[in-house]
Amino acid sequence: MFQVRVAILSGIILSAVVCPVAAQDACRLAAIGVGTVAAVRDGRTLLLDDGRELRLAAIEVNDDSVAALQSLVAGRGLRLEKLGPEHDRYGRLTALAYLDDKGPSVQQSMLEQGRARVSARIGNKACADLLLGAERTARATRRGLWADPNFAPLRSQDTGRIAAARGQFALVEGKVLSVRESGATIYLNFGRHWTHDFTATIPKRVRREFTAAGIDPKQLEGHPVRVRGWIEERGGPVMEVVAPEQIELTR
Repeated sequence: MFQVRVAILSGIILSAVVCPVAAQDACRLAAIGVGTVAAVRDGRTLLLDDGRELRLAAIEVNDDSVAALQSLVAGRGLRLEKLGPEHDRYGRLTALAYLDDKGPSVQQSMLEQGRARVSARIGNKACADLLLGAERTARATRRGLWADPNFAPLRSQDTGRIAAARGQFALVEGKVLSVRESGATIYLNFGRHWTHDFTATIPKRVRREFTAAGIDPKQLEGHPVRVRGWIEERGGPVMEVVAPEQIELTR
């Protein structure tokens, strides 16, 4: 309980005292090259003038994201920074992309406009905090996709809507009713019946990553949280949580 309270208090203090420039600087990563945008393939995929495909890391998009991305980057030069694996399984380059040395990343701009959501796994806490903050502000002010109630985070009690989102990326909010362990898995139960209620699962092998980030899964019982990831079905709807940035304490 103490660790969760400390994490909540720390987040409030951090958001109050850390200026935007400092947050931007904390998310500067290793440079991995430059490129000029030749075409926008979809809401997060770009064709560069040297023939490479660039997949924008750390965001999830929808059909309405294409126009926003086009207006941001068409014909522009990009500076690329490494965030996670440099290539995806299809051989596409993945990176944070910047239009200049001082401004926000393309991803952050998309999030600020409400034209994207933060992905499940970022891999860098400073960048995750920055991107989640941009998404949170857009959601609170109902910019872009957040003006559509269909994109609002799903309530954990609304198991019908969550189940209907199987195979899709989603945000789910609710109070953790109980925390249980079985075998190699920690279960965050949002209802009493796993056969139809929503559950988030955390592999025990990554528990230390959560504890280091100030989130002890054992202490989440009774706390309202927001989780993000892909909806699966194992009896009831399930979301696997493998990175601390997938869980936000909401109060």
